[in-house]
This record gives sequence, structure tokens and C-alpha cells, in this order.
Amino acid sequence: MKGLTRREFLRTAGAGAGIAVFGLSDRWTASAAAASVPTYTGVTYLTPGYKDLYPPIAALIDRLKKNPDLMKIDFFDSGTLVKTDEQVSALRAGTIQFMFHTTSYITRNYPILGVLGLPSLCEHLYEHGERIAMESPLWKLMNDVLAKDNTFMLTAGGGILEPEYIWSGSNKITSLADLKGKRVRTVSFEAEEALKPYGVGGARIPSSELYLAVQRGTVDATLANISTIMGRKIYEQVKYCYKLPMTAFSISIFFLKDKWDKMPDKVKAAFWDAAKEFDRTYAAGINKKFYPEQFWPQLEKGGLKVFNPTSAELKDFEEKSQPVWAWWKKQIGEEVGQKAINLALGKG
Repeated sequence: MKGLTRREFLRTAGAGAGIAVFGLSDRWTASAAAASVPTYTGVTYLTPGYKDLYPPIAALIDRLKKNPDLMKIDFFDSGTLVKTDEQVSALRAGTIQFMFHTTSYITRNYPILGVLGLPSLCEHLYEHGERIAMESPLWKLMNDVLAKDNTFMLTAGGGILEPEYIWSGSNKITSLADLKGKRVRTVSFEAEEALKPYGVGGARIPSSELYLAVQRGTVDATLANISTIMGRKIYEQVKYCYKLPMTAFSISIFFLKDKWDKMPDKVKAAFWDAAKEFDRTYAAGINKKFYPEQFWPQLEKGGLKVFNPTSAELKDFEEKSQPVWAWWKKQIGEEVGQKAINLALGKG
């Protein structure tokens, strides 16, 4: 991508380089005026290989770049500037100004995001994405909590993506009973907690490392969204999908709150307008069009066998998931946690 290389960026960031905006002067040359435009650096670990998740992100960035008189956008995908697990640190350090991130990756940094992936509850948010749309009560509550960590979530993509299921290869998993004693890849701590009652050993593995982990047998199965299966070519290693909706996530955009608050009004308006379009179309378009019309048919044509949970398994999982809800509420406070759950359920 165009812009600074990773090495150049980190060198200048480490030296304390910044963008200084001065008052215009008649003496300024055109190049000096252009240099006064603030630069906003953004990142995502997602690669163009995610044919569903990536194009709308690229479209949002392109929309922002149509405001060269207001700002310059430097954007780095595929973890080329900072790795997945470095994004939050880079945001807090001010070396980047915004990031796209999968919420399940950062629930330890921001526990309130865990509400999006609570087992069983995630199915409600999947069916009602409007409950976490920009300016919704749940979006506002989440931002009230995030503000305590000086963080602002501009958009959660207008909803969560289709829930994560269990995918396996030679270690065939087609029921809850099959999970016992298995080592399963997870990302969120909520997922790890949900799987514990079934005798599962969780292994936190980023999607960028997942292919080799599955190929080498580091894990017996993986808990993942279909985007990960397709975007990271995990479909080459799996044969079965146990379609129990265990947890979920959204692709969200984050800023430091104090930096967002101090941004020029016109710049904030440009980000807000681009985010509103993203919020309106992202999760809805992927869930309702891309997955059912492209990804699932591709996998089934390739020989993937899908096993749906029985009603008894769904009930069992829901009952055994309740302690995870209680555990999560302790992380953020009983009152706030229950309010978030109620809003996710469409209550209040």
C-alpha cells in the first residue's frame, strides 16, 4: 500500500514526530499548505483475502480520502504496520489514530465488548443488528463504559457477523459429546468459558496463525466464523462443521476518545458520515447476501458436511452458558452488565 513503510513509521513515531497544524499565511507555498493537513493513520489485520469483510473497509477508506483538503489518510492492512495483538497498544500510544478490530480479540482490553459474543445471547444480536447500530442505546452504553478507558467505538459495523461454529477435520466433531477432551482454537475469553463445561481445552490462536495450527494438528478443531474459514483458506483443512452458534463478534472502528473529541468538526463529520454508511451496510450485507449466496454454497460444493445441533443440545448449551453471563457481568459490574444484556435482548 502507499504511504510510510512499517520501519519508517515506527522510526518517526519513536522519535516523537507529529503533525503540526499552523495558521495559514499568505507566504505559504501550496506544498506547505498541503503539509498542514493532519494525517490520520489507521490499521486492520484483515487482508484483501477476506473477500467479504475487506472490500467495505477499503470503500470506507476511499471515501475518507475524498477529503484531501481536510485530512490525509494513511491506511495499512494485513498487519503490515502493527500486528493483530499490537493494535490496541499502538492506538493508546498514539502511533495510530484509528483501527478496525474484531471485538472478540480485545474483550480482555475492553470487557464491555464481551456482550457481543456471549453464548446464546449472540444469536439475538445476530438476528437484530439494529440493537448495536450507531446511536442505539446499547452503542451509547458501550461507549459510556469504553470512555473510562479513553476509547471511543465509532461503529460496530451495524451488527455482529454470523456466529462462530466448530470446524473440524480428521478429529470429527458433530455433537457436544464429541467435544470432550478436544483442544479447540478460540479467540475470546467468553468462548473459552463457554467450552469449559464440555471438557474442552482452549487455545487462543489469531486467525493469521490458524492455518498452520490446524494443518499441524496443534488443535483438534477451531471455533471460527465462516469469514475466517474462507479468508484464511481453512476450508482446505476441515471437513465438518458443527453449526452450534457458540459466540460471535463485530468488526468495529476505534479511536482514543480524547483524540476524537479534539478532532476538527469537519474531520469528525467526514469520519461520521463514512461510518454511518458502513454501519448501515456492513454486517447486513455480509450476513444476508455474501454468506448464503457465496460462501456456504462454495463450502458445500467442496464437500463440507454440516451438522446442526439438536434441540436438546441447544437447550443444554444455553443452560450451561448462563455461568458465562454471570462471569462476564462480574468483569464490568452487575448493574451495567445486566443493562447491556437487556438491551441486547431488546428489553428496555
